[in-house]
Amino acid sequence: MSLEDVSRKTDSSSADQRAVLQDFTVSFFAMCRLGSFPWRALEKEVQGPDSPGIVLRILQRTVHHPLCLKNPPSVKYRRLFLSELIKKHEAAAGAEPLDELYDAFAEVVGAGEDQVCHKSYFLPSGDTVSLLESTALVSDGTTGLVTWQAAQHLAEWAMERPELFRGRAVLELGSGAGLTGAVVCKSCRPRRYTFSDGHPSVLQLLRGNLALNGLAPPGTPTPGPGTPAVSVAELDWDAAAPEQLEGFQADTVIASDVVYDPGVICALVGLLLKLLKLPVQSRSPDVYIASTIRNPETYRLFKSELDKAGIKHRSVPGPTAQVFPYDRKSTIEIVQLHLLNKVLY
Repeated sequence: MSLEDVSRKTDSSSADQRAVLQDFTVSFFAMCRLGSFPWRALEKEVQGPDSPGIVLRILQRTVHHPLCLKNPPSVKYRRLFLSELIKKHEAAAGAEPLDELYDAFAEVVGAGEDQVCHKSYFLPSGDTVSLLESTALVSDGTTGLVTWQAAQHLAEWAMERPELFRGRAVLELGSGAGLTGAVVCKSCRPRRYTFSDGHPSVLQLLRGNLALNGLAPPGTPTPGPGTPAVSVAELDWDAAAPEQLEGFQADTVIASDVVYDPGVICALVGLLLKLLKLPVQSRSPDVYIASTIRNPETYRLFKSELDKAGIKHRSVPGPTAQVFPYDRKSTIEIVQLHLLNKVLY
């Protein structure tokens, strides 16, 4: 084998390791299902001469990463992750137990369980969005304390279309933990961004997450250079007053995973109709809704109610780049809305 062939093989091996490390880092901080991690690729790596090295680098990129010390995933998740990492490493032929792995495991094995945890998402710009979320899918009677797939999908889509947000006033409905809005604020340079929700616990979580990401520093009355003016609004879809909606002066309205309960669809469509009838600078706002279609009947009801209200809807192409580690097998659709007598450009 020539020196050039050896070099090429080494470069390929290094690229494979970098890809494995990146996948582990992104998946760990987003608290993905452990089964979705690239364990097979790791098993291949630990069969080689650098078996301890790759495992220790994974440790440094996950539980020993400075971000984990500052905004850690849940104790239970870290414990399960380390248990699986130890198992995979020691399953390799001739692998010796690593003290560093067991030391890390000992730190979490006796720790108390959390009611909340941090999930962190890495942006192409190199920036990071970290969110405090509930460890339960439903908490305090709401699903808004966790990040759902359509929020990640809409955030990816927004990053590919910054012109729809740049310099604009954006209103987000059902903001939840705040991922989509935080991404838009950090990547798309809106002039103003209003996060909204109707549940007190969600609003409290939102304010904390904005501060966590430097979007609403406590005691800072005005945003810094290049930072949008950010606010959090309580918005009751059933009882939203025209004065409140006019006050948002929204050029763009977005929402994700708000079409999940047949009981709220009429209120949602009624609110969307009010917003579309509010001209901003002689034009209706641009409205985009992202939905994970879990129940096709519920989604058909949503579109039927839009038709009854005279709201035209069309599907728009989704994001092309995969930034966030969510399940791509789910059917997620983004629709653009406008009144029947309005023309889309």
